[in-house]
Amino acid sequence: MPKFAANLTMMYQEHAFLDRFAAAARDGFRAVEFLFPYDHPAERIKAALTDHGLTLALCNAPPGDWQAGERGLAALPGREHEFQQSIAKALAYVTVLGNQRLHVMAGLAPSQDPLAHSTYRQNLTYAAREAARVGVTVVIEPINTRDMPGYFLNRQADAHAVCEEIGVPNLMVQMDLYHCQIVEGDLAIKLKAYARSVGHIQVAGVPDRHEPDDGDLNYAYLFQLIDELGYSGWIGCEYRPRGQTSAGLAWARPYLRGPC
Repeated sequence: MPKFAANLTMMYQEHAFLDRFAAAARDGFRAVEFLFPYDHPAERIKAALTDHGLTLALCNAPPGDWQAGERGLAALPGREHEFQQSIAKALAYVTVLGNQRLHVMAGLAPSQDPLAHSTYRQNLTYAAREAARVGVTVVIEPINTRDMPGYFLNRQADAHAVCEEIGVPNLMVQMDLYHCQIVEGDLAIKLKAYARSVGHIQVAGVPDRHEPDDGDLNYAYLFQLIDELGYSGWIGCEYRPRGQTSAGLAWARPYLRGPC
């Protein structure tokens, strides 16, 4: 049976961030994920996880200046030192928080720029090597250009090719079915083709990024397929609830440990 992690960046926004852990646990989630933990001490977040019996499935490395529009550093030539500092900061948090998946964002860069490509590969090689020291897998995510214009990595084949080229076991792809559907579609075929090299899955309704029971996709079928393909990791619920988060969890009741 699929197991789901509440994305606390998008879900439960009716609560302050550190109160979202309790809300997710009350609704039956056993795991959470979020984008960036760096506004809070790692020890406080760890306490929230422990107090509510939650596993942290995933967080992101620092992305550069998010408020100024930056969306990662890995493919940005000339920012290598800053990228290495971001990985050091992320892994310092990870060693406290205990997650085994770290999403490293590529950034806004021309997808056909050879220098961006070589920078990306060099930085990911560095990140994977450093993460391996603490037993962490780095994941990279193709993101659609409607939500994030100019993002360097957009297609599944390109992400998997990068991982194959670098060739280390702790570098994998984060397959967000929402982004994949917008850019490419054909999700069942993509899952069958790439399941073995997918390190994390995320879901949301298409096109509006609401609950997975809303929109174009037959998620009941996709969840069954994910099970059949042997994926045993967490599935992150990275969606914007239509209203109050708990009220929109009817889709999740068969999968969660407690009442919604």
